[in-house]
Amino acid sequence: MKKTAILINTSRGPVVDEQALADALHSGTIAAAALDVLSQEPPQASNPLLSAPNCFITPHVAWASREARVRLMDIAVENVRAFISGSPRNVVNN
Repeated sequence: MKKTAILINTSRGPVVDEQALADALHSGTIAAAALDVLSQEPPQASNPLLSAPNCFITPHVAWASREARVRLMDIAVENVRAFISGSPRNVVNN
């Protein structure tokens, strides 16, 4: 990665090798990291990312904007309506 790279992880914590990322941040190998998830939540005090420079960690709520929650509820309501009308959506057992 370029030294100006910013790693962003909003998927799953174990996707990132946390010690390697902390080392990269401390050495300036990459510029920064923004993480919405860690390998263990809540993180242990010994997690190396907690003291890494330019590491920004949110409490796994990046998805929880008002817009995202409204969309989530709209989808849930439409799924229930579709099921009741006999035309289920997002069926996973077919």
